[in-house]
Amino acid sequence: MKNNPIMEVDKLYARFVDWVVHQAPRVLLGVLVLLLGLWLIKQLARWIKRKIDQKDWDPTLEVFLSNLIVLALRILLILLVIQIMGLQMTLFAALVGAFGVAAGLALSGTLQNFASGVLILMLKPFRVGDQIFTQGQEGEVRSIQLFFTVILTRDYRTVVVPNGKLSNEVIVNMSQAGKRRLDLEMKVKYDVDFEYAKRVLTDTLTESKDLFINTDYLIGIGLLEPDGYRISISVWVDEEGYPDTRLIVQEKLLNAVKLLS
Repeated sequence: MKNNPIMEVDKLYARFVDWVVHQAPRVLLGVLVLLLGLWLIKQLARWIKRKIDQKDWDPTLEVFLSNLIVLALRILLILLVIQIMGLQMTLFAALVGAFGVAAGLALSGTLQNFASGVLILMLKPFRVGDQIFTQGQEGEVRSIQLFFTVILTRDYRTVVVPNGKLSNEVIVNMSQAGKRRLDLEMKVKYDVDFEYAKRVLTDTLTESKDLFINTDYLIGIGLLEPDGYRISISVWVDEEGYPDTRLIVQEKLLNAVKLLS
């Protein structure tokens, strides 16, 4: 028995009417929720940006957090719309879960560096321009990224350190206090009177007081040895010019020691 074309059209029309009656309201509601949600997310993103700007965070972190929050909200909105429309999410959820597990295993180290980068940018144990010592490297912080930090050493070597290392190891920040103590030792013979040596060294430091932060010089006997004693000298200098100041002070003290012999 052949199918009647008219009956087939009637069946299709009936299915369409049934879909319109049962599914169209859900689809329409889903579209309205989607449009309203996108508008609310846009307004929320502006509010979040203003709040983040007030925190004085790193610009890289500000942009990333804003984009991350907006992206997460949009994904949640799409999932909500799919749920409202009555679409089956079982297969979708399984695929997302499997992908998430695989990505997490493959990127475990990268994700650790990322989380550490966010913490560094938020807590600011050091900033761009600071002199730090970490991982056996000392130099100026030139850039703080989400996954790594770039350090320029004093001999102009560029060192890239993963942020995971920085968050789990000791970091010495020489710039945070703004000053640094310069410690030197000079050896003289026992026939040189210490008070005289101290006076000569103090006069030498006073003549170079423009190199120091203050005039609280600390001069004392650091060590006694069979053939002489060592004089310990401590002065406070600006961290930024520490290497150059050290060389200049050592040269001036060397010339002063010649007066003691």
